[in-house]
Amino acid sequence: MTAITNPTSSNGRSAPAPAASEALPKARGALHDVWVIARRGLIHMKRQPEQLSDATIQPVMFVVMFAYVFGGAIVVPGGGNATPQRYREFLMGGIMAQTLVFTAFGVALGLANDRKNQAVDRFRSLPISRGAVLGGHAVANIIKTLLPIALMSITGYIIGWRIRGSVFETLGAYALMVAFAFAMIWIGVLLGSLVSTPEGVNGIAFVALFPLTFIASTFVPISSMPGPLRTIASWNPITTVADALRKLFGNPNAPARPGDPWSLLHPVAYSWIWIIAIITICAPLAVRAYQRSIDS
Repeated sequence: MTAITNPTSSNGRSAPAPAASEALPKARGALHDVWVIARRGLIHMKRQPEQLSDATIQPVMFVVMFAYVFGGAIVVPGGGNATPQRYREFLMGGIMAQTLVFTAFGVALGLANDRKNQAVDRFRSLPISRGAVLGGHAVANIIKTLLPIALMSITGYIIGWRIRGSVFETLGAYALMVAFAFAMIWIGVLLGSLVSTPEGVNGIAFVALFPLTFIASTFVPISSMPGPLRTIASWNPITTVADALRKLFGNPNAPARPGDPWSLLHPVAYSWIWIIAIITICAPLAVRAYQRSIDS
């Protein structure tokens, strides 16, 4: 039998074996680690296409259902004739805002699944940067968010929606959607770090967000709501994101009146303020909550 010996040095003594830490592959940088985790999430989406139902089937279903079922019954105030076509163009901004709220919460489900399946413990044993897991989930969900944006744009064009704003305004609208989704992802990271099960994430997200997306100008003008609900809807960022998209795309919207709140008079600026505030506040809290959850 052949004996395995350590290599000897020049003085005839055995050289020490390499340390275990030196045998580990060196990290290739934080960006590489983030992409590895993001690619893992994208592969999971590919192998489990049912996870993409909220990003594919749901937005298309909502666009078609509201456009053809309620399009002839809801009147959008303002200039122009009250036609189903006018409501369809009004609808697209609201559907896009609502869909971005829910699809961005895929990161919360992903984190909760990783904690439940103990994948987080395996990540901690790898030589990767500390922020790679959260960054990878965020990148994967941003890429996932591009799918419903594209599908809603195509579906809207089929039913008669048109972009009537300038090229600069159109680019601003799509940039606003991506930024809003990125902000919602950090709320999802915070939720996924605080709630340990996917079932809990679904329950909290449904109870908290579903009413909030309807107390807004997503499907109907807020002028038709009772006084207290109209006040909530006026300052609801989902309302202003929907109104901002309508303004940038050049689509019909309920005209703002001089006595309306500042949020309705300046929906684009108000939406960006909310986006920056959510990222500034929720990102540090989410990172801290995630570190606390994996250390406990």
